[in-house]
Amino acid sequence: MLSLAWHAGKRLWRDVRDLPLRAAVALGASGLGQPARPAQLFKAYGIVLPIGLFAWWAMPHMTLVMTPSIDAWVVHRALGPIGRGDLVSFMLSDPVAGPRPVNVTKYALCMPGERIVMIEKAGRLGQPGNGWYYCNGRLMGVSKPVGRGGKALTHWHPGITHIPEGMIFVGSQHPDGYDSRYYGLVAIDRLTRMEKLL
Repeated sequence: MLSLAWHAGKRLWRDVRDLPLRAAVALGASGLGQPARPAQLFKAYGIVLPIGLFAWWAMPHMTLVMTPSIDAWVVHRALGPIGRGDLVSFMLSDPVAGPRPVNVTKYALCMPGERIVMIEKAGRLGQPGNGWYYCNGRLMGVSKPVGRGGKALTHWHPGITHIPEGMIFVGSQHPDGYDSRYYGLVAIDRLTRMEKLL
């Protein structure tokens, strides 16, 4: 035990003794024992600080997309009204999505006043069926009876012929996308228009 304390003390003393040399390196010296070059430090600040400030400003305005259901990795908020095909982001509270609300990004696929039709097709040999969703005759997506983890999924039954004012059908072409095919329409005032960065 005494030997362990002795070696730890020696290491600490070496670190303290080398502190001025390390400080010189931090100030731009080319190596331990070399004179400090503060101009090098200021050049480094001139590069690092603007990058850091830009990242500090930009990060709250960008969203990383963590799902393959849309064709984007990074999106940012965009001004203007939401139109068909636009990326939209919103908070989703749903048991399938998880115990806490999650921020999701989808496409606006069917807009207020447009005709929506869901055709239910029976599954094979007593298996649950699928819902085929059309907007003005254009196929938006097909629901699945079971998710990737084997969890049973219930698809949304519209019960309407046209999208009501203030609502949008959101989704993607990805077969595993979790969207309005399952949880129904989303209110426009919950949506933020987004644009693809990457």
